[in-house]
Parts: sequence; C-alpha cells; structure tokens
Amino acid sequence: MMRLKTANLFVDALCTDGPIPELSSKMTMYDPLLGDWEMDVIDYNPDGTQRKSKGECHFAWVLEGRAIQDLWIVPPRLVREGSRSLQGNRYGTTLRVYDPANDVWHVTWINPVNGAHTNLVGRKQGDRIVQEGKAADGSINRWTFLNMTSNSFHWRGEVSSDNGNTWRLTVEFFGHRVGANRSQE
Repeated sequence: MMRLKTANLFVDALCTDGPIPELSSKMTMYDPLLGDWEMDVIDYNPDGTQRKSKGECHFAWVLEGRAIQDLWIVPPRLVREGSRSLQGNRYGTTLRVYDPANDVWHVTWINPVNGAHTNLVGRKQGDRIVQEGKAADGSINRWTFLNMTSNSFHWRGEVSSDNGNTWRLTVEFFGHRVGANRSQE
C-alpha cells in the first residue's frame, strides 16, 4: 500500500497543468500532442520488411511547467508480455525542454528496453514539428510530427547515413486520441 501512496506523490510532484507563465506563449509547439493516444505502428526493417503493431502514448507538462514528458509504449500495457522480443519493443520516455535563448526544444528519448538514448533539437517547420540529432555512429535521426489535428497525428522516424542527402524511413506512428471518434479525424 505504501508503494501506491509514494507513486501518487511522485506523479503529483512531477506533473503540472501547463507551462510556466512567463514563457507560456513560446511553449505551445507540442500542445496538440498533450493527452492520451492509441497508436498504429509500422516498423520498417532495412531489408524492406515491415512489422505492424499497436501502442499507446501519453504527453503531459512536467517539472513545474518547464518541460513536456511523454511515454511511448509498444505494445500497449494491456497486451505486453514479460519475455517479448526487443525488436519493436518500446517502453520509454521523452523529455522535451524549451530553450528560450535559442527558441528550440532539447529532446531526449530513452528506451530502457533496448538501451536506446537519443538527443535531438526540435523546431517548428511550417505545420510540422521536426526533431533532428546525430547518433553515436554519425548518422542523423529525424523525427517529424505531421498532420496533427485535435484527435490524430502522424509521426515519422527517419535516418540518414549520408549527411541528410537521402533518408530511410524506419518507423511510423499513427496516433488517435483516446476516446475520440475516428470518423471525425
């Protein structure tokens, strides 16, 4: 019973209702993503094969409104198995921290399931959110949120090993807001 009480205190200390007031007008880029999502996921293997699965994602303001944190869970918690393959298995978190001096977001993704750790910089480009960063092997990661509505989004993960001249699609997430009517998307 003590564990539940401690978890509730942790969530109360972590989560907040919105951004810090003095920067709230500058910190709206990720607002369409706040909340709870169900996802259709397509992983693209280098050999051209695809793996389709389901997932869930949750976005919230954290750290006194100085950051947005999310959880990406594939497969979703209701169907997770303890000995599941590492391939396509995600139970990780992203922390997005706004940098007012440079008007960008510093983005850190960590997936303890497979040891992934990625640092990117997020910027608005037209109606998209584009997050880019270099991997340890020198390749460039590009993660793009596009086609964002109040009830859906499309997220593409790409990698380039030739300094951005060509890109290989590695994963797509199609998010649908929990409780929303999909016919309204």
